[in-house]
Amino acid sequence: MAGTVPQQTPETGGTQARSKLPIPDAATLALLGSSDENLRVIEELLDADVHVRGNEVTLTGESSAVAFAERAFGELVALASKGQQLGPDAVRRTVGMLSAGNAESPAEVLSMDILSRRGRTIRPKTLNQKRYVEAIDQHTIVFGIGPAGTGKTYLAMAKAVQALQAKQVNRIILTRPAVEAGERLGYLPGTLNEKIDPYLRPLYDALYDMVDPESIPRLMQAGTIEIAPLAYMRGRSLNDAFVILDEAQNTTPEQMKMFLTRLGFGSQVVVTGDITQVDLPGGQRSGLRIVREILDGVDDLHFSTLTSSDVVRHKLVGDIVDAYEKWQATQDAAAGETSAPGAADGRGGGGRGRSAGNGKHSEDRA
Repeated sequence: MAGTVPQQTPETGGTQARSKLPIPDAATLALLGSSDENLRVIEELLDADVHVRGNEVTLTGESSAVAFAERAFGELVALASKGQQLGPDAVRRTVGMLSAGNAESPAEVLSMDILSRRGRTIRPKTLNQKRYVEAIDQHTIVFGIGPAGTGKTYLAMAKAVQALQAKQVNRIILTRPAVEAGERLGYLPGTLNEKIDPYLRPLYDALYDMVDPESIPRLMQAGTIEIAPLAYMRGRSLNDAFVILDEAQNTTPEQMKMFLTRLGFGSQVVVTGDITQVDLPGGQRSGLRIVREILDGVDDLHFSTLTSSDVVRHKLVGDIVDAYEKWQATQDAAAGETSAPGAADGRGGGGRGRSAGNGKHSEDRA
């Protein structure tokens, strides 16, 4: 890599620089992208001017902008050299991580493999996702809290399948509350399986992405994989299992306690949910909203917080999440102005209380 050559420009009074970076032959095509789509995104995101000629990239501009561009190209080349398929989304995430000033290398984050099947590899796509996955390796109970599309359940499912394949556990148990039916499944038409299937379908969808579909019926019949409503967990002790509770924002505090106390020997538990999308009827408190405060000081727990910047669906999803959060903040501020001083909100205020960051368990924050 050639050095950066600074030079003073009398027109701006700032320090301009030029840098030439050689790109390995094997990484050039991946770096530029199909029809130069990656290059166009790079030019859009970087303040330095980018010029590509053959296998050499020339960067010009303010010294700080050129230095940042050098780092960005270094991370992207590292990803391409590892055989990663770069696309505009990976370019945006790489530059975004560098802009955030985190110490972790974007190339290391985006190349962390969890599970591979038929040429497709599941891996974290953001720094918070990587920390979430690492927390699952390090703690017995992990809470993944964040908006839709941040990969909370999908990554937990990948870790469960990985643990099963490595024989770290003997079975996978996937559960979620059937809150739309109020857990009163008898009122719905059809057989029992037909009643509960719509509420568990998202778990099936993720599972079919990671396990050979032809083997799933056999594994379920043998009890190696179990997918069931949360109500079916009562009274059980779950040993040697990887247990995932999905949509946990729709558990009551009593249900959350019931689930967490099912933990058996040799088991791992991941609880996922979005506290901004509580569907409990009658203004009931969400067990996920208040569990952080309740478990403050309990060891071997971890709370991973994901945000709109970790959304891995269409970019518009992140924008929608941000818009709703901004609207909610406005509504909360307006409600605070009209309420009497000292008035208490009895609808789950415990979930917005103090942070549990000073206990023995650990916590990630975006």
